[in-house]
Amino acid sequence: MSGKRLTRVVAGVTTVAAMVSTTLLIVPAPAGAIFGTADIKPIESNIAAKDWASATAGSSSSSAGLAIDGDPATSWHPDRAGARQWLTVDLGGTYDNLGKVTVMFPDRGVAYRYVVEASSDGRRWTTIADRSRNRAASRGEVHLFTRPGTRFVRLMFTGVPGSARAGVSELQVFNYLRDDLVLGADLSWVDDVQDQQYWVHPLAEDRGAGPHLLDVAKDRGIEYARLRVFNEPRDESTGQPTPIPRQGPERSLTSAQWIKQRGMGLGIDFHYADSWADPSKQPKPRAWAELEFADLTKAVYDYTADYLDRLIRQGTTPEKVAVGNEIINGFLYGSEAALIGTTNPSYFVDQAEVYQSKPGGGLLWRYWGSTDPAEQQLYDKSWDRFTTLAAAGIKAVRDASPTSKVEIHVIVDKDRLATTMEFWHQFLTRVKAKGQNPDVLAISYYPEWHGTPEALDHNLNTITTNYPEYEIDIAETSYPASGGDGSPMPNSPFPRTVQGQADAIQRVFQAANDVVNNQASAVLVWEPAGWQPMFRAVPGLVNTWEPHASIDVFNASHAKHILQDTVYTATAVGAAPKLPSSVHLLTTATNRITSVPVRWQPLPPGATDKPGVVTVTGMTGRGPVTAVIDVVP
Repeated sequence: MSGKRLTRVVAGVTTVAAMVSTTLLIVPAPAGAIFGTADIKPIESNIAAKDWASATAGSSSSSAGLAIDGDPATSWHPDRAGARQWLTVDLGGTYDNLGKVTVMFPDRGVAYRYVVEASSDGRRWTTIADRSRNRAASRGEVHLFTRPGTRFVRLMFTGVPGSARAGVSELQVFNYLRDDLVLGADLSWVDDVQDQQYWVHPLAEDRGAGPHLLDVAKDRGIEYARLRVFNEPRDESTGQPTPIPRQGPERSLTSAQWIKQRGMGLGIDFHYADSWADPSKQPKPRAWAELEFADLTKAVYDYTADYLDRLIRQGTTPEKVAVGNEIINGFLYGSEAALIGTTNPSYFVDQAEVYQSKPGGGLLWRYWGSTDPAEQQLYDKSWDRFTTLAAAGIKAVRDASPTSKVEIHVIVDKDRLATTMEFWHQFLTRVKAKGQNPDVLAISYYPEWHGTPEALDHNLNTITTNYPEYEIDIAETSYPASGGDGSPMPNSPFPRTVQGQADAIQRVFQAANDVVNNQASAVLVWEPAGWQPMFRAVPGLVNTWEPHASIDVFNASHAKHILQDTVYTATAVGAAPKLPSSVHLLTTATNRITSVPVRWQPLPPGATDKPGVVTVTGMTGRGPVTAVIDVVP
């Protein structure tokens, strides 16, 4: 979590909870089964429209991009007539959970004949739709399919009747949420809220899951929980040990047991500090503050290995271990903090004679790219110290808990992707030279600091394509459901409402799911019970909390069925259109395509009396369908 946000978290979840409770009780509302409303539809993402997708064609390839530009009014046309003309969309990498291709043609009332194929490598093709004998006139069609590992989708014309031209106005390829993309949360504050009750239906006779926070979280679809671990929890202002060592090693062992008892995945986030560590502050723990550098390196190894050994011995082996938290600027700051200009936390500055007495692992970004040999040497030495410490942490995880994946967690500040890419270049080159290597490259994403959702897409794609051998995580994200009179957060299109919260978080799920080659492995919401909460205090019930409807985003984002949701057809002026009695349905659990009946609304009187376009809504047992009818002379 970034330093800017931490200045607003005063004394753990109790203070935040009280603040949230006050805010939400300004407008009293009866407690419902799930407080608030949110319409959450399964994730569906057109990968062909992404910046990293491209199109080529057998002829007139320079205009092939018009077929994936999102504008049906523009079209690719081959520059010569004849069959076997083709258009290929390269999705930029493979995807395992594509489920739908929509094809739209430029001319109405034409019975286009074509084949749609899919491929992993652009050489071996599998047919996913065969319309080579098509006789039905329409401007397009929706095709359902399953083919893991698809990167290329090709449409090949086999015939165009009469004087019509071959061409494609839109070719869309839709991606759906993978089951193996882990959706979880940092739930470290579960340590703080042991005296509070969480229920799905707090005022109902059957309250549902609860009263433990983790029971409600799991019931709502959170399948993985991360725990931050402070070395010896201290007050961020005074540096004195906190009366209750929340998120310290001992209490986090108990939290880990609660998580594993519920069959949830476990992540450990070593802060290597006694208080919050993030891009603006990375204080050494007091016990290590005056160690010589070699001893500091040994302390990182010993502490990491010993704590993991304790986790394993109590039966709570973590699936993932983060060596440091948001360490874009290094960690375990020491004497180099004076050159960094560190001003936080207060005790680190006020007791500089202790905390800044010996070198640590802070990075001297101010000298990046300097042509001064002395400054460049300082830059390189800071990188060497930092990666020496990080390599010690990675080695400790490998030695003590070899089944755990190692994560390195940074940020991409708004418009500063180049800095993050320099970080990965320097970090990975240097730790490999020291014999170590992580498994997961992780970032945080909060729009107010890290940019628009489109910037997130771009950043993830850049990291992924430069480092295809690593998994990619979004280790932290969140979004508020209230505040600011409902106006969106900076860089975000989503209002601060329950619906906006669901949409904003789902957009992050989508961004991770759309990473090429299925490289993204997890998205974690940061402290959904206490920060920008997905819960609210229940009026009249002390220390009782219920989830917002937005929390259903964890479950509802998965598509159980993919419907052929649009039917294109044509009819002559004055004639009744022939609408199908059924449409296709893909069941994702079985990958079976079946038919479901559809009931169409009556056509408006006189709808086909003149040329134009008529739309009619139909209903199936799995959702609505739209018929687009071209009325042609």
